[in-house]
Amino acid sequence: MQLQAESIPALNTVTAYGNDYIEINAIAYRHAVYFRPEGDIRLWEARAVSDISATQLKEIAGVKEVAADPMAFLDDAPAQKSPDAPEVILIGTGTRQQFLPRSITQALIDLGIGVEAMSTQAAARTYNILMSEGRRVIAALLPLEP
Repeated sequence: MQLQAESIPALNTVTAYGNDYIEINAIAYRHAVYFRPEGDIRLWEARAVSDISATQLKEIAGVKEVAADPMAFLDDAPAQKSPDAPEVILIGTGTRQQFLPRSITQALIDLGIGVEAMSTQAAARTYNILMSEGRRVIAALLPLEP
């Protein structure tokens, strides 16, 4: 399905999707990807919702474990988000919406980063809208089942 007749050339835009691909800036990807409005389209190692982990979501969001002081290595280091951290991460879960367990999303929610799981089609459309509004958004999209 063609999503957008025109794209904003400087920004990553989902231009289409089909049963076995996601098209970003008119380039088809046949594997899971994640991306921001600006920057590279990155391979996402998840193949199904069950593969998604809290560690992956922190990596996608750019959250780093930071030691607060030299002795912090003795304790769990607190997480810290970067100044350009996303407002929200949209998770495309394939052909149908599948919710993620709270244990996977809680660390990001505690940092003020929203995590929304929806079908890949809905995530692609929502991403395009938020991106065009200048919002700090990341899309992490699993492909549709062939």
